[in-house]
Amino acid sequence: MGDSDSEVEKTAQKEKERKKLLAIAPIAKPLAGKKLSKRTSKLVRRATEHKCLKRGVKEVVKSIRRGHKGLCVIAGNISPIDVITHVPLLCEEADIPYIYVPSKEDLASAGATKRPTCCVLVLTKPTEEELGQEDQEKLKEEYDQVVSEIHETTSSLF
Repeated sequence: MGDSDSEVEKTAQKEKERKKLLAIAPIAKPLAGKKLSKRTSKLVRRATEHKCLKRGVKEVVKSIRRGHKGLCVIAGNISPIDVITHVPLLCEEADIPYIYVPSKEDLASAGATKRPTCCVLVLTKPTEEELGQEDQEKLKEEYDQVVSEIHETTSSLF
């Protein structure tokens, strides 16, 4: 009986993943794969802990225009897509790497909010207080690793 329950759960999980992929907008490129999505959400979680995160379109656009640097993570299943179509352009003008992830719900849970989030900006430095040297190095190391993977992904696209 235990085997059939786990099989039902696996098929339900696969169905859920398939629905997520069907909801992705056609402009969502470069789209992170499973491994890069996990690393990106881990980075977003760590940035949330250290208050190095801007959530939502309004905050992200404001931060980019003010000259803050970081990594922009955009949800690929936004409807209507017009809400975020200007964000990649702003990122390219400001030379900020960006990546699309499949689900806005997963992005929100990584960013410690209950509401689904369109996009987040992971800052390289905290806006208010100073981080400890060790925490700063860990965050920077993870950030650099994700950004290098994003550059590999984007270089294969263009």
